[in-house]
Amino acid sequence: MHTLPAPSGTPLDTVLLRTFLEVVDSGSFVLAAERLALTPSAVSGHIRRLEQIAGTRLLARTTRRLELTPAGDTLYSYGRSILDLEREARARLRGAPLRGRLRVGASEDFAGTWLPELLQRFRHWHPDATIELKVGITAELLRQQERGHLDLVFGKQCSRTEGAGELLWEEPLVWAFARDQALDSSRPLPLAVFPEPCIYREAAVTALGQNARAWQVVFESSSMAGCLSAARSGFAVTVIAESQRGDGLRVLGSEDGMPGLPAARFYAFARTDTPASAALIDAARRAGQSRFSPRGLRA
Repeated sequence: MHTLPAPSGTPLDTVLLRTFLEVVDSGSFVLAAERLALTPSAVSGHIRRLEQIAGTRLLARTTRRLELTPAGDTLYSYGRSILDLEREARARLRGAPLRGRLRVGASEDFAGTWLPELLQRFRHWHPDATIELKVGITAELLRQQERGHLDLVFGKQCSRTEGAGELLWEEPLVWAFARDQALDSSRPLPLAVFPEPCIYREAAVTALGQNARAWQVVFESSSMAGCLSAARSGFAVTVIAESQRGDGLRVLGSEDGMPGLPAARFYAFARTDTPASAALIDAARRAGQSRFSPRGLRA
């Protein structure tokens, strides 16, 4: 292991730790710079300074990838806990816990996969606040927010949303089908999708159209659980974010004749900038990012 000279006893800087975690969570120096409102060179400088303080390399750089070193993997775990404690301490020192009701809308995939951890974190920090939750399709939830019915919406897009929403994380979309069944390539591809408008449905149809593959919607449901059941049974292929794939499902790829899909980007859309919304968005970002493995980073 390469070591770097470091001042004896120099404490870890939370600013540098936050940059390090953002590089790991976002997967690249460039995306980390965007999210932290820094330049890429400043992000690189933060990482170099943190490595000097740690006295060891944290990221192993190759021509095409970044990987956490064993020391970097250790610091990632401790750094997450350090920043969580620092954030909790600041909230307690303010002496005014969040109170009142926050009306939240969430897409079903967000609610089913990420919301439990988010609520656990939020409840720990703000036990006097209450949440009223509505689950639905992102586009419809945003319309309800425009009418003043929702304070905060967690949803997804397949393209970057400028200005309106705050990007939390992104992950690949995949084609999902029954693990123990073969797909009949001689027939049009059977699809299980949400009703329009739905970005997963749009991504699937666009990709198949570009690939000139015949397809047919054989199952339509406003429930993610319904689409997943259709896929597990072998009745149809569905499109999901990679984190939603559970038991009984496999990912179809190019060897199955399936075209590539874009990434799904999860956003927070706040009607107004309030302490309650900011706290929940922060909890959502960390809940989502902590679920992804930090080992496969992009240079």
